[in-house]
Amino acid sequence: MNSSIENPNADLAYQKAILGSVSRTFALTIPLLPPAIEVVVGNTYLLCRIVDTIEDAAELSPSEKQGLSKLFLDAVLGTIPVASFVTPCLEALKSYSNVDELDLITHTPTILRILHTFPGRDRAAISRCVSIMSEGMSHFHNRQTQEGLKDLAEFEEYCYVVAGVVGELLTAIFGHYSPGFAKHIGGHEMLAIEFGQALQMTNILKDSPEDRARGVSWKPAQMNQAELLKIAYEKLQNSLSYILLIPTNEIGMRRFCFLAFGLAVMTLEKIATKKEFSNKAEVKLSRNTVWVFYGFTKLAASNNFLVKSFFYTASSHLRRLAAASN
Repeated sequence: MNSSIENPNADLAYQKAILGSVSRTFALTIPLLPPAIEVVVGNTYLLCRIVDTIEDAAELSPSEKQGLSKLFLDAVLGTIPVASFVTPCLEALKSYSNVDELDLITHTPTILRILHTFPGRDRAAISRCVSIMSEGMSHFHNRQTQEGLKDLAEFEEYCYVVAGVVGELLTAIFGHYSPGFAKHIGGHEMLAIEFGQALQMTNILKDSPEDRARGVSWKPAQMNQAELLKIAYEKLQNSLSYILLIPTNEIGMRRFCFLAFGLAVMTLEKIATKKEFSNKAEVKLSRNTVWVFYGFTKLAASNNFLVKSFFYTASSHLRRLAAASN
C-alpha cells in the first residue's frame, strides 16, 4: 500500500469528524489526550469500530463476518490492497442502516493512510490490537446463543479480545509517550486488561435487554446480574489502581481514563439499583450527568484523593452488593 499522503490535513479532518459521528462518548474522551497521542488513539478506535460494525451486522452469517474480518485484517497488515476489503464489505452491508459506519468503511483507505504516518512501535502495537480483536471476534461469531457464553472463563476471554486488548494498547502508547507512566506500570500490566474488561462488562450489562431481543447474550450462562456486578466491581477497583499509576502531571491521559471509568462506575451503579430492566434507556446516564462529570474530571483527575473519593461515593450499591455475596 502506498503510505504517502497527498493531503494529510484533509485526512486528519475526516478522522476527527467521523469520530464524532460514530461515537459520542469517544468523541468526548479522545480529545482530552495530549495531541501527540490523540491522533493515534482516535485512529485505533476507528479501526476497532470497523471490526465492530462487521460484528454488529445482524444480516450477515457468522461465516460472512469471519471472511470480512479476515479481509480487513489483511488490509490493515498490508497483505492485500485496501479495495479488496472495502468493495466486498460495502456490498455485503448494502442493507445496513448506520450510514456513518458505512461512510467509515468507505474511508478505510483514509484511516490506513493516517496509520502509516505513526512511529513503527505505535503501528506495531495497533496491528497487534486489531489482529487480536479481529481474530477473537471471528472466534466468537459462532458462539452467539440465547443462553450466553459457556462459563465465566469464556466470558473473560470475550471481554479480553474486544476490550482488554485495547487496555494493553493504550498502555503501550501511553508508555511510548510518558517515561513516568512506563516506569510506574512495570509489573502491573494486568491492570490495563482489567480496565478494558470493566468498560466492556458495563456495555454488556447495559445492552443486555437489546441483545436478548435479537436472540443473543454475551453474559456467561448460569450467572445472574448480581454475580456479574460483583466481578465488574472488582475490575473497577483494579481500574482505579491503573488510573492512579498515571503520573499526576499527565492530566490529559488521566482525564481520558477517569472520564471513561467514571461513566462506567455510574452506569453500573444504576444497574445495581435494579433487579432487572427491560431497556437500556432505564440505566443510561443523562446528558446532564455526563457533562457535570466531564467538568468534574477537569478539577479532580490530577488529585488522587478526589479520584478515590469519587469511586467510594459513586459505587455504594455496587460495594454493598459485592460485600453481600462474599
